Amino acid sequence: MRKKKVTVIALAMLLLATMLIPAGCISVTPAGDKIAVISLSGSITAGGSSLLWGSAITPSSVREQLNKAERDAAVKAIVLRVDSPGGAVVPCQEISAEIEKVKQSKPVVVSMGSMAASGGYYISAKADKIVALPGTSTGSIGVISTIPNVKGLYDKLGIEMQTFTGGKHKDMYSGLRELTPEEKEIMQQMVDDYYEQFVEMVAEGRGLSNEQVRNLATGQLYTGDQARELGLVDELGGLDTAIDLAAELAGVTAPQIEYYRPPKSLLESLLGLNLGSLVYAVQMRLLGLSGQDIALLQALNHTFPEPQYLVSLTAFL
Repeated sequence: MRKKKVTVIALAMLLLATMLIPAGCISVTPAGDKIAVISLSGSITAGGSSLLWGSAITPSSVREQLNKAERDAAVKAIVLRVDSPGGAVVPCQEISAEIEKVKQSKPVVVSMGSMAASGGYYISAKADKIVALPGTSTGSIGVISTIPNVKGLYDKLGIEMQTFTGGKHKDMYSGLRELTPEEKEIMQQMVDDYYEQFVEMVAEGRGLSNEQVRNLATGQLYTGDQARELGLVDELGGLDTAIDLAAELAGVTAPQIEYYRPPKSLLESLLGLNLGSLVYAVQMRLLGLSGQDIALLQALNHTFPEPQYLVSLTAFL
């Protein structure tokens, strides 16, 4: 009886381990020269995922996968499959720094999917080579920052907010009043600073002058074909083209291709769901909130104008 109980406990512990161990850490690829393919898909955030935007690219997940590829002596080059409209400035900068660090030891090639624009282009620009499809939407080099004014909504709902501040501009990000002309200038100066950081990074990564990049950095999207003509990408082609180019840079022939999966628990992999987003959605539904209510709640919780290297996707929805 005791032996049976121990067996049951051991099986339970094994099941728990399979649920918690990141699926991306499980590899069955045999030894030999390899090209690691890492998928970076979704908006770029500091952490977690978005209920509205779905999957996310985070500095920690990118770092984990790049470190895995860097530690594997059999991996001779890395291909990043980027499909992203961009996201928050600081996570973009962190990811770019991680890519720049790993390419000191192994070639890094970016393969752009349907969209690799704004922050998606930012994290791509420091790669050794960039490959895009003719129809890829890329570019959108620029910055956007918005401050929603929710005072009218609060008035309609009968909510009166009392604000106490120390510092005359401390409540300028609250969304409860109009910005003064001075505050609008403060915001524009901050956005301009982030814009120049973007320009300098692209100029350095692509071997262009700052002035050349500024002429391209209007915030507009370019097709992959246009981007190649402008010097923003190196070659046209899909993932296979990027893999062949990575193998050429690494000096290997007929490499094995190892596809890294985004770090998540095995349970998430089996269900095909992001558990964090699912739990949040269930909690909101239990409170009786509709999808529209949840979207409004998220907007009200994010009035701080975090600058974004992000494409405005309204036209694509």
